Amino acid sequence: MLIWLILIPVIASVLIGFLHTPGRATALVSALLSLLLGIGSIVALSMGADGKCLTHIGDVPTTLSLYLPLSKPMLLLTVLVTMAAVLGMKAPDAAAERSWSISTLLISAGATGAFISDNLVSFFAFHELALIPTFVMIGLYGRGERRTIAWRMTLYLGLASMVLLAGLVLLYTQLGTLSFSEMRIMAAIGRMPVAACLTAGLLLLGFGTLVSLFPFHSWAAPAYASAPTPIAMMHAGVLKKFGLYGLILVACIFGSNSPQFFGCWTNLLLILLLGNILWVGCVTIAQSRLDTMLGNSSVMHMGYIFLGIAVFVMSGSSNALAYQGAGMLMLAHGLSIALLFLLSGQIERRTGTLELSGLGGLAHKQPLLGFFFGLAGMASIGLPLLANFVGEFSIFVSCFVDWEPGSTSSFCCGWLNSLSNMLGGLGPIQLTLVFALWGLVISAIYMLRAIRRIFTGELTPACERATLPLSGAEICSAALLSAALLLFGIIPGILA
Repeated sequence: MLIWLILIPVIASVLIGFLHTPGRATALVSALLSLLLGIGSIVALSMGADGKCLTHIGDVPTTLSLYLPLSKPMLLLTVLVTMAAVLGMKAPDAAAERSWSISTLLISAGATGAFISDNLVSFFAFHELALIPTFVMIGLYGRGERRTIAWRMTLYLGLASMVLLAGLVLLYTQLGTLSFSEMRIMAAIGRMPVAACLTAGLLLLGFGTLVSLFPFHSWAAPAYASAPTPIAMMHAGVLKKFGLYGLILVACIFGSNSPQFFGCWTNLLLILLLGNILWVGCVTIAQSRLDTMLGNSSVMHMGYIFLGIAVFVMSGSSNALAYQGAGMLMLAHGLSIALLFLLSGQIERRTGTLELSGLGGLAHKQPLLGFFFGLAGMASIGLPLLANFVGEFSIFVSCFVDWEPGSTSSFCCGWLNSLSNMLGGLGPIQLTLVFALWGLVISAIYMLRAIRRIFTGELTPACERATLPLSGAEICSAALLSAALLLFGIIPGILA
C-alpha cells in the first residue's frame, strides 16, 4: 500500500505532462488521495499493522522495514504541505500551472520515497529526483536573478550530493549491505566502520549542506525567496528535512556507538549550529524583503534541530527527549515555514510587493490574512500551544538530561571542557544552549517587526489596492496548516 504514496503523484505528473489533463485539478485529486492514504497508513502502522513500524528507538526490525519512528511525522508533513501547496496554487497562466503542478507532485513523490526507504540507493535516488524540479522551476519562474540563483543552488547541492554519495558508499563498503535495517543489526553486534571519522565527516558535510548548515548556507535563502510559492513551500517545508532525517537515521543505525562514530566532529557541529542561530539570525533581522527574511529565518531555525541531533548523538542515542524534540521541530518548522511562504505569496499577489517598507496597514483590508500570518509567525518564534514550542522546549530540556555539574565530555576537546568548568560546571551542550537561547530573542525581533510593518499602522498605497479577498481554496490551504500547528501543539503525543 505504501508504494502508492509514491506512484500516485508520479502518475498524476505523467497525466498532466503527457495527456494534458487540467494541471491544478489533477494535482488536487492526487494530493487528496495521498493525504488520505498517508493518514491511513500512519494510523495503521501506529496500531502495529504488518509489524513495520518501529515503536522504540532501539528496536531492530525483523523484516525490511519502511519506517523509523521519525518517518511517521515526516510522511505526514509531506502529504499536508503537498495538499496545502496545491490548494493555494495561483499560477500566472495555464502553462505555468502545469509546470507548477508537476514539480510540486514530483518533489512530494521524491520526499516520500526518501522518508520511507530502507535501502541506501533508493534513499539517495529519491532525494535527487525531488531536487531536479526545484532547480528547473527557479530558473523558469523564479523572481529576481533567478538563473544565477538556480545555478548557485545547483552547484551547492550538486557538490553536497556528491560528498554525501561518497559517505554513503563508504558506509556500504565497510558494512557490506545496502539495507539500513541490516546496518543497525551489524552495529548492534559491534561492527563499526574502520574509517569512521572520514565517513562521518562526509555524511555530516553532505547532509549538512543540504540542510543549509552554517557556513554552507548561502544558497538557501535566495533560492526560497526566488522560487514560486508552491516550490518554496515544498523545498523549505519538506525536502529540506531530508538532511536532518539522514543524520538521525545514521545516529539510530549506530545507536550506543554513535558518539564514537561522530566523535571527531562533535565540537565542530556545536559551533556551526550556533552560526545558524546567531549569525544567520542577525542577517535575518537586517532583511528588507519579506521573502528573504523568511528564507533566512528558515536557515536560522535549522540550528535548533541540529542541537537536538547533537544531543541525541552525544548521548549514544539514549536521549529519547532529544530525538522526539528534533522530530517534532522538524514537523512544526515544515508546517510553519510552508504556511508563511504561502501567505507571503498571497501578500505579493494582492499588493504587488514584498518590500517591508512598501507595506503597512494590510490588516484593514485583509484581516483573515493577518490572522493566519500572525498565527504562523507566533508558531515560528515558539509561542506555547503551537507545535514549534513543543519541539524547541523538548530540545532545550534534553540538554540537561543526565547532566551533572562539573561533568566533562570524553569526546570534546580539552579547552572546551576547561571553558565549561570555568562557567559553573556547564558541559559543552549546556554551554551551547546558553548561547542558542539568544536566538529566541532574535526570532521575536524580526517576526514581530514584520507583523507590525505589514499589518498595522497607516495603509500604504500598495496595501490600499489589496481588495481581492482570499478564495475558499486559499482559506482551506492556510487553515489546514494552521490546524495542524495547533493540533500538534496541544496534543503533541498524537503521533506516538
